[in-house]
Amino acid sequence: MTEPSATVRRAAKPLPSPDSIDAFGKALGNVADARIVLLGEATHGTAEFYRARAAITRFLIEEHGFGIVAVEADWPDANRVDRYVRHRGPGQYDERSFARFPTWMWRNAEVADFVEWLRGHNADLPLEGRVEFRGLDVYSLHHSIGEVLAYLDDVDPQAAVLARKRYACLTPWQAEPAWYGRALVTGESDPCEDAVVTQSRDLLSKELDYVTGDDGAAFFDAAQNARVVRAAERYYRTMYRGSNDSWNLRDRHMFDTLEALLAARGPDARAIVWAHNSHIGNAAATEMGWQGQFTSANSARRPIATQPRPSASARIAARSRRRTTGTRRCG
Repeated sequence: MTEPSATVRRAAKPLPSPDSIDAFGKALGNVADARIVLLGEATHGTAEFYRARAAITRFLIEEHGFGIVAVEADWPDANRVDRYVRHRGPGQYDERSFARFPTWMWRNAEVADFVEWLRGHNADLPLEGRVEFRGLDVYSLHHSIGEVLAYLDDVDPQAAVLARKRYACLTPWQAEPAWYGRALVTGESDPCEDAVVTQSRDLLSKELDYVTGDDGAAFFDAAQNARVVRAAERYYRTMYRGSNDSWNLRDRHMFDTLEALLAARGPDARAIVWAHNSHIGNAAATEMGWQGQFTSANSARRPIATQPRPSASARIAARSRRRTTGTRRCG
């Protein structure tokens, strides 16, 4: 009988140092033809994992044209970094970034080095060709509510007043969202689902009214924050009912966000995901799957729509044509 160590020794291949970006990337270049590359970690914050992941990512960006880096982080914090690395307005990677526990997960020397490299890489590229840095997670309830309200204050103050009334249901729980779920279980509070869902739908329905003349980036950010609030409300509402439901909801949201990013960038968009192995591994091969949980990786294995989302200007033009001809869009 063959010893396991001998089997591993025969199959193992030596890897160069991650400091040799080109050599390290080429050693793992068999993933370069994929549309989505999932790069995991066994433990959050381990420097060796982060350096290796950054080296692979740099190789895929420079040599194979990947345009999205999506990480297991909150959307508002990552969006602030995205503005910085894509030179698209106020943004920064500093002590205000990723301030929620665990701060060391994305505020460390390895991520800082990668962010500065990405900013330099993007510097001479046209805006549409610059590599994005995005967040996939669901935990930014308070921050995302604030971002939606700030956007509406700017584009539609009356809608902002209504949004504040709808989100007021969640106000007592914004500092400790898990208490919201506990309050529902104990009967201390009524669900906020209807108000949150209505606000999300209301915002999404007004895209053509709000996006005028720009590339729609501000609306896309606000819409995604509204989706985060909607998913977070459901996540905390279900977390006391069972771990499977809340886990699956979180990973479903992460993959839905990735799909939205790919659709917004176009049919040739390609993404790299940074997350813990528990999110990007195959749940069916572990006890997670046996218990009824799935991961973002399981979702990534199904076909993803390749039809590009029309630009804001195209949607505005289509609306004008419908008004001129008196036709309506159904559905």
